[in-house]
Amino acid sequence: MNLNKDQIRSTIIRTKNIAKGSFLETQIEPGFFVITHQNETASVQLLEKEIDSSFIQFHFCLKGGCKFVFNNGTYVLNILEENSLLLYNPQRNLPIHLEVDPTTWVVSVLISIKKFHGLFSHEAEYITFLSDGNQDKKYYKDGRISPSTAIVLNQLVNYSLNPTIKSLYFKGKAYELLSLYFNRVEDANVEHCPFLVDESNVVKIRQAKDIMIDRILEPPTLSALALEIDLSLKKLKEGFKQIYGTTVFGFLFDYKMEVARKLLESGAHNVNEVGLKVGYSTASHFISAFKKQFGTTPKKYIQSLN
Repeated sequence: MNLNKDQIRSTIIRTKNIAKGSFLETQIEPGFFVITHQNETASVQLLEKEIDSSFIQFHFCLKGGCKFVFNNGTYVLNILEENSLLLYNPQRNLPIHLEVDPTTWVVSVLISIKKFHGLFSHEAEYITFLSDGNQDKKYYKDGRISPSTAIVLNQLVNYSLNPTIKSLYFKGKAYELLSLYFNRVEDANVEHCPFLVDESNVVKIRQAKDIMIDRILEPPTLSALALEIDLSLKKLKEGFKQIYGTTVFGFLFDYKMEVARKLLESGAHNVNEVGLKVGYSTASHFISAFKKQFGTTPKKYIQSLN
């Protein structure tokens, strides 16, 4: 049931107008792999990998866009920027046939169902496709990548480490990625969450999130935010944590740092300018916040990209 040596050897197939790009595969443990792919060319790339039916696949499109092609082109699943796709079909193999657009970054996690059950044995009832009634059913799920998940994905793509500790680093990040993925509220049973049964409250919480993003430079206080969306302060706090997995200002901090990271990567702004754009009046405060989030300073982060 495990991948054999030939299956482990992933290849990028060169065809007309398709260029070759960087590809990295790291084995976390037997039956558990992380693969990253960066297409920095101006051409679409084709990535193929044989995977048997015993594996669950998680695919994250960090930037750009790509599409999975199945059954010789008869069925296509698109993954847009900052979106993810979960694939599992115990009844047939799902080989990767991925068409990657130019300037696209993709991170994939492949884990055997046996290994996966071992990780979540006590929590299996909360994960839909692990229930006894679904064990023989195929499962596809797409969704948005959360800011906290995006941070881990970027750390996997942009790591700069001594080769001797790379395997340990990737192992920690792979487990963190799975933890964040299944901590999302949409994977929980809504019937056991009385707050989220009220769809009007969900709409208000999402409105609160949009307000915080729109006013990133001068965000309202929690009391003012609760008043604006016509929700009690208690329900705002509880609902926001349930939907987004963090506090209102915790979410805003993650969002600011993700915006800052992208601005730094663009090369169009210096550190001071980026800090101002995400609401920090002094460079020292921005540098401190960035280091808290990513474990490195903005300057060193930029240097790691070159």
